Amino acid sequence: MNIAHYIRPRPVPGVCPVLLALLLSLLCSACSISYTFNGASIDYTKVKSIQIADFPIRSNYVWGPMAAIFNNQLRDQYANHTKLTQVKRGGDLRLEGEITRYEQRNKSVSAEGSSAQVELSITVNVRFTNNTKHSDDFERQFTAQQSYDSNLSLNAVQEELVTQMVKDITDQIFNATVANW
Repeated sequence: MNIAHYIRPRPVPGVCPVLLALLLSLLCSACSISYTFNGASIDYTKVKSIQIADFPIRSNYVWGPMAAIFNNQLRDQYANHTKLTQVKRGGDLRLEGEITRYEQRNKSVSAEGSSAQVELSITVNVRFTNNTKHSDDFERQFTAQQSYDSNLSLNAVQEELVTQMVKDITDQIFNATVANW
């Protein structure tokens, strides 16, 4: 017996291959489920644009690059995960606000009584307006924290921690505005 005998699919008795293919295609076309992996649930027939204002830093403690990192990440979040056009004025959706707090505090104490962990946090105040459905409008604060070892200087970890916190906050804002979670 040659090897082709073992590899060749054997027909199922009583089932015509054409009929089986037809049934499978009917099943696949009759059932359609739509998933969005970015979490956005936007009715693009009504909502086509978003206006994202610059969020200035209004905190007592400031790290200069933080506003640019936040504003770029927020715009990228909507550009990468929606089909909304970003506009300067007159958007169907509007985001504005400010970075209200940027602070660090001791999180834990070592056995010797000195600080072991420091927590860095950012709070952003957001005003969201949905010009197609004003019942979705809100003003809300979003906060993220990251901890670091107190043996490290803030300058050594600041950029990485701020980038992580900004990602977390922009995810929260995205979910609150267009994901309806």
